[in-house]
Amino acid sequence: MRVYLPATLAMVATIESSGRFESVGGTAFALTPALRESYTAGDDEELSEAAMREAARASLRLMAAEADTRSPDEPALPLRRVVVAADVEPVTLRPDLDVAVVRIDPSVPRSAIASVHVDVAEAQTAVAAAVEVIDDADLGDEDAELAIGDVDDFDLAWYATQELPFLLELL
Repeated sequence: MRVYLPATLAMVATIESSGRFESVGGTAFALTPALRESYTAGDDEELSEAAMREAARASLRLMAAEADTRSPDEPALPLRRVVVAADVEPVTLRPDLDVAVVRIDPSVPRSAIASVHVDVAEAQTAVAAAVEVIDDADLGDEDAELAIGDVDDFDLAWYATQELPFLLELL
């Protein structure tokens, strides 16, 4: 099953050295039966995009958590949403958490990674603003939701796994 894993640039940087992507708790998003039922229309491609958008929003949460734990002398990578697309089995559906949420083995081999999707540089200001208010948005703050919506206006750029070293070098 194709799953979309929320990530950060720091998490993606470890793929090169370890040959694996370590997801947070094995949480991923996918085109699930519950997601399909929650939409009145849309083909598989459109619904997979919805799952990827959920993973991109979760990426904002991961960046906020990294910012809280980063030491002041540690260099910060640019704030850009990152989603790792992978083909994995087995997948456990978790409709109790959300219609697109699935659980997988947290350690995903590089060979299972289909692509990596990253915000373009132009999105960085909107991403930084969204990272600041993601918790407020989750709690229903309308202004924070608008900031998250501003980020959703940016599409993620697609990268093949062999492009990752160049992507990280150019940041």
